[in-house]
Amino acid sequence: MEAMCTSSNYCEIEGDIRIEANSSTIYVLKKYYVETMSNNNNSINSWTIEPYPRKGTSHVKKWIIKLSGHNYIPKCTQNYTHPAILFSIGGFTGNYFHDFADLLFPLYSTSYRFRKDVHFLASDYKPWWTSKYRQILENLTVHNQIVDIDGEISQVHCFNNVVVGLKFHKELALDPLLPNSPMGPSMHNFRQLIRQIYSLERETTITSRKRDNYYKKKRARLIILSRRKTRSILNEGKISRLARKLGYEVLLADAGVSTNMSELARTVNSFDVLMGIHGAGLTNMVFLPDNAVLIQVVPFGPVDGFARRDFENPCHGMNLKYLEYKITVEESSLSKQYPNDHPILNDPNSYKEKGWDDIWSIYLNKQNVTIDLRRLKGTLVKALKLVRR
Repeated sequence: MEAMCTSSNYCEIEGDIRIEANSSTIYVLKKYYVETMSNNNNSINSWTIEPYPRKGTSHVKKWIIKLSGHNYIPKCTQNYTHPAILFSIGGFTGNYFHDFADLLFPLYSTSYRFRKDVHFLASDYKPWWTSKYRQILENLTVHNQIVDIDGEISQVHCFNNVVVGLKFHKELALDPLLPNSPMGPSMHNFRQLIRQIYSLERETTITSRKRDNYYKKKRARLIILSRRKTRSILNEGKISRLARKLGYEVLLADAGVSTNMSELARTVNSFDVLMGIHGAGLTNMVFLPDNAVLIQVVPFGPVDGFARRDFENPCHGMNLKYLEYKITVEESSLSKQYPNDHPILNDPNSYKEKGWDDIWSIYLNKQNVTIDLRRLKGTLVKALKLVRR
């Protein structure tokens, strides 16, 4: 049969496949034809793969895909008639954004064609992770037990069809060039699935559901995500009072993600506008109703590009409106930590060239903000108009 490996972290294999956890090796009987998309050299008999969507991450176990001749063919201890997906729960898991962007949505899109009739084999297994997202995982496969494949050291699991790794296109989005079908995998369909799993009542915002006087008079609801350690908004109370004067119902909520996913999802789904500074908490946008508004507060510094990539770009596929509030140097706590002529303040783009570690340590890890209420008022008014439109 065939193995098609499009990168160092994704491979599709068909044929006589034997997964030996003890050696972290996936054997494919050599009589089967093997084609590697990245290197069409058929003399290659083995290659290494990290079954996690992002390259160069730590804590991801390497697996070897090996064409097996007659010298060594492990004997099957467990045989399966349905396909499997082998993926890693290492990397950046534990970060709420990466849980969805790197694993849950890619696992949904990769497994979609199997119509739930697929086994999940998890490398770098984390029991707390599978427990936290149990309801989502159970809706992606009818084979409810996720196999901790690293722990199967005395077993050889045998399949005819295995996907190693997960398809990853963009942050919380599929490649727009791929064929689009209403019945196929999409962020829209993923959000519909999430609503079913957590019994979320609101599919759309208040004024997009009904046009009668009751809904026109109903106050739009704003949830503000609060951070405590880094990138804190220091004048949240004043922002809340301003929003109430403008006509919002307001809730200040801790951006620290609850382990009770059902409760969290239902809370976020009950709001029309979600506002917060750039961070993993904004991932809760997946629970918002259609036509809701996300307001991302972007910290001062050279962070605009990845802030928009992470949260603005996915909004279209989620049928959400996006607004952005960019922090000025005067609103940033960095203006009190460094003199005015310091390049951190007057030439932040120079830190792009120094790399991610410097950007993270300065502009994301050392910065709090005090938002200018006069500037913010315009953004809140615009969000209100978008919700009521």
